[in-house]
Amino acid sequence: MDSFKKIPGQEENDVSTDSEDILHVNGGKPLNGAIKVRGAKNFVSKAMVAALLAPGTSVLKNVPEIRDVHVVSDLLRLHGVNVNVDGEKGVVTIDATHVRLASVADVDTLSGSSRIPILFSGPLLHRLGEAFIPALGGCAIGGRPIDFHLDTLRKLGATVDKEHKDGIHITAPNGLTGAKIHLPYPSVGATEQTLLAAVLAEGKTELSGAAIEPEIMDLVAVLQKMGAIISVDVDRTFRIEGVKELKGFTHTSLTDRIEAASWASAALATRGDIFVKGATQPEMMTFLNVFRKVGGEFDVTDKGIRFWHPGGDLKPVAIETDVHPGFMTDWQQPLVVALTQANGLSIVHETVYENRFGFTKPLVQMGATIQLYRECLGSLPCRFQQRNYKHSAVIFGPTPLTGRDIDVPDLRGGFSHLIAALAAKGPSNVHGISLIDRGYADFRGKLRQLGADID
Repeated sequence: MDSFKKIPGQEENDVSTDSEDILHVNGGKPLNGAIKVRGAKNFVSKAMVAALLAPGTSVLKNVPEIRDVHVVSDLLRLHGVNVNVDGEKGVVTIDATHVRLASVADVDTLSGSSRIPILFSGPLLHRLGEAFIPALGGCAIGGRPIDFHLDTLRKLGATVDKEHKDGIHITAPNGLTGAKIHLPYPSVGATEQTLLAAVLAEGKTELSGAAIEPEIMDLVAVLQKMGAIISVDVDRTFRIEGVKELKGFTHTSLTDRIEAASWASAALATRGDIFVKGATQPEMMTFLNVFRKVGGEFDVTDKGIRFWHPGGDLKPVAIETDVHPGFMTDWQQPLVVALTQANGLSIVHETVYENRFGFTKPLVQMGATIQLYRECLGSLPCRFQQRNYKHSAVIFGPTPLTGRDIDVPDLRGGFSHLIAALAAKGPSNVHGISLIDRGYADFRGKLRQLGADID
């Protein structure tokens, strides 16, 4: 029985009514109090897919109440997997004993809801010898091509039919075989794809240039619990020795460091004080350093991290986003809102997604002074150099923000707009709020806990 609460705005085919999809915010009030953050969105969904690799039962704990969990649960059920979700306890139980190929029509109903289906490829190829991947969705923050995924599968011995009218048909009638794979960019998705496909491939796989985000390492921990043999070198190289079979797992997810940092930025922007229960220091060290440079204060405890604005002026900073262990791209958007209140000139150089600064236009309309540039305003190697993308931002502050109507563009940008509305003077109407449900569990309830004036 799926006991997650019904997410407002999540109707059949994710069509929401206007009244459910608008949040009315009366801003200008500090957020104060304590909230609880559960497992990482960017890990939980991948661990649920990993359960497909083994006949038997897997148990995942500390699962957040977010829409992505529903999407992956539905995808698994379409493939014959029994999924039980206890939303109150945050536990998902997955029995993948019986796996079947879902019909094209059924899978297509979830087309565009998530980018997770491409990661079903490896497990389905091992269990069934074939997989069908529909058109993929996700946030419109820049190109996230699946070429790395498909190239990896081909190198492992799969045949990819990209000409299929409804999606991509992938087969491996002779199974998968280990190979040497190099990623020209440390893509998180392609690293996950390789791990999920290589653990049961015959022979050894060497993956160089891999992503090493904490969520990736937690996925490696899950696969090792299942019986996989995976070693990780300091030069971003994974070595996977294929095994004959895997078993189910029991695992507690690491905390969502993106959500924790978002609430920290909200505390800074609203001059508030928020204790984020469940937040952990190791995965957030890079963020915490920047938070302190800006002038924010934090206190790490065994139960979480308290973030607060100590009063006085915030300080401008220069930030460049990067793959782990750098400053992650998902942290910059909420922090940019806080930087509009810093005294001076801040610079943010985005090196991961080319269209990540699209969210700044409403901030400018609210009173922020933000200028975007095509040039690389930083020293890190950047894929967008000499290309026509506005991927550097200069933020001048402090500037008072004024409430207005806002349309949510994507998950992280949407939460950043919500922070801006909370920091602004006067009322704001935030439209498309259901997009935020993809990655922020019960954010309305948490806002009310922190004293926000919303309805």
